Amino acid sequence: QVQLVESGGGLVQAGDSLRLSCAASGRTFSTGSMGWFRQAPGKEREFVVAISWIGARTKYADSVKGRFTISRDNAKNTVYLQMNNLKPEDTAVYYCAAARAILPISRYDYNNWGQGTQVTVSS
Repeated sequence: QVQLVESGGGLVQAGDSLRLSCAASGRTFSTGSMGWFRQAPGKEREFVVAISWIGARTKYADSVKGRFTISRDNAKNTVYLQMNNLKPEDTAVYYCAAARAILPISRYDYNNWGQGTQVTVSS
């Protein structure tokens, strides 16, 4: 089992930046990828970005390409999501998740989830 704890959410204005962190503990050696998902009120949880633990390969949703950047610090077992030029449509609860597979985009391929952190972008 992998435990995940997100932090860094908040209320910002359109055009601002935020950095989310996800600290992993437990059986992290079994993790192939870490991903970020988000869920807005009344909507399905959607894929945002994923990164592989080995090689730092990445995959982004089209909606965030060029604005969001994922990175990881293997020594700290922590993944970061730098979000720039935030838009009101980015408002959601952001979840960190761990998967055995490499760069899956389906939420059903992720076995462990954090509790989520709220990001609110005002216009």
